[in-house]
Amino acid sequence: MGKSILVIDDEEDILFTLAAILKALGYSVKVAWNGREALETMRASGAPDVIVLDLMMPVMDGYQFWSEQHRDPKLAQIPVVVITAGTSVRRDELDPFGVVPKPIKLPLLCSLIERAVGAADD
Repeated sequence: MGKSILVIDDEEDILFTLAAILKALGYSVKVAWNGREALETMRASGAPDVIVLDLMMPVMDGYQFWSEQHRDPKLAQIPVVVITAGTSVRRDELDPFGVVPKPIKLPLLCSLIERAVGAADD
């Protein structure tokens, strides 16, 4: 199986469409509806090679997830590609590998994921 990706988004259409596309591209994909579920998934079944993270979610948003992720040495080094409908990322609170605005441009997202997977291998 290929490299693993965790997609975190509370929008069902986006979550399952991205998962299907990434699986078709050869990635092993897990999904989570919010940051808390994502942390539980990673701690139970291992860290992915790359995280695709929405910022605006209930329960635990992307900024809260980022903060918790970076408190855990086992998870802190995982590259994060942010997807967001917002106008900008608060860079003082989050420093992602890359940012893809919604509506998602798949070539941009796939390119960033490829580069992030490569960075994770370094």
